[in-house]
Amino acid sequence: MFGVAFAMGSPVGGGAAPQGGMAAFMNIVPLIFMFAIFYFLLIRPQQKKAKEHRALLDGLKVGDSVKTAAGIHGKVAAIEEQVITLEVATGVKVKIDKPFISTVVK
Repeated sequence: MFGVAFAMGSPVGGGAAPQGGMAAFMNIVPLIFMFAIFYFLLIRPQQKKAKEHRALLDGLKVGDSVKTAAGIHGKVAAIEEQVITLEVATGVKVKIDKPFISTVVK
């Protein structure tokens, strides 16, 4: 077992040892590339979609026809801070949380 450990590296200094600063930097480079790939393929598109959804919710007004995340279609009857009242049929009003509005139907 000791023979394998000594064969892997030169503890006495008989071989060329890698320089400390450059070797540490070369170990970090793949991590930087992986983070960049995750950022451009996962994080950035998700942030862009969240920003568009926030803009959609801020632009809602009474009378808009909307579709919820559950697939319920209705017309906005009232808007509060975090709750929207939808009229799903004549005289039938349902209160839902604002983030559950998925799209505005034209």
